[in-house]
Amino acid sequence: MDTVRLKAYAKINLGLDVIRKREDGYHEVRMIMQTIGLYDKISINPTNNPSIKVKTNLHYLPTDKNNLVYKAAALMKETYQIKDGVYIHLEKRIPVAAGMAGGSTDAATTLYGMNRLFHLKLSNEELLKLAVQIGADVPYCVMRGTALSEGIGEILTPLPPFPSCHVLIVKPNINVSTKFVYENLHLDSSTNHPDIDGIMKHIKEQDLYGASKLFGNVLESVTEKEYPIINDIKTRMLENGAIVSLMSGSGPTVFGLFDDIKTAEKAFYDFKVSPLGKQVYLTNLFQPDANKFV
Repeated sequence: MDTVRLKAYAKINLGLDVIRKREDGYHEVRMIMQTIGLYDKISINPTNNPSIKVKTNLHYLPTDKNNLVYKAAALMKETYQIKDGVYIHLEKRIPVAAGMAGGSTDAATTLYGMNRLFHLKLSNEELLKLAVQIGADVPYCVMRGTALSEGIGEILTPLPPFPSCHVLIVKPNINVSTKFVYENLHLDSSTNHPDIDGIMKHIKEQDLYGASKLFGNVLESVTEKEYPIINDIKTRMLENGAIVSLMSGSGPTVFGLFDDIKTAEKAFYDFKVSPLGKQVYLTNLFQPDANKFV
């Protein structure tokens, strides 16, 4: 068996609405998810012993069952009685704990990589059923592209590709607990819910500007209050010519969309020398080939 090498792509939220808190403690959401060109690299090698070994380029990441890559590999081994072990090398480039589904996309890519490595011939539908056992964002990271995500994130509806544009990613030097954000989210009559249906309508019409005007993230009300630097980054994005700027997920990463590469590059270099951003990336949207996982 050969080594499998794959790219695990990050996501941003073009719209994130929280409908309610469910009786089981989870929050019901409606989100528009979008894959971008920033990715981690994953390589998987078969081994003769039954163990799972994970190695990363970041010393502070766990490499045991607390890592979603390990969990994904263990789930595949258990579900399909795979006797061989695997050695997985994870090269992290997506910011960690940043609201970009870095861990989830690594897990989704590991599921796909194990499927290919051991010739299991599982369909995407079968991979989606496995993915939901690992985490709410993992099914979307199997699907990728532009999609509506509902329920706790596991109910997915593919959407037409979002209009082409350039994406500037800025992560400040802070870490945000997703648990803290959701625990401190209070939904009431004053909550400003983004128009998810309106965004989808403009996406179908390929209207970049119409869709961008409706972007919103309910979780910003919690994260921005706790970390004002997020609003500072959004403001500077817009001053640098972004069409729109929004926090992704529970934060703290902020993205801006640009319709002109020169404007985007100027903003990129501005943030590179600014104290606002610890990690800064300029990329594009990523629209995957539905029949190819690379």
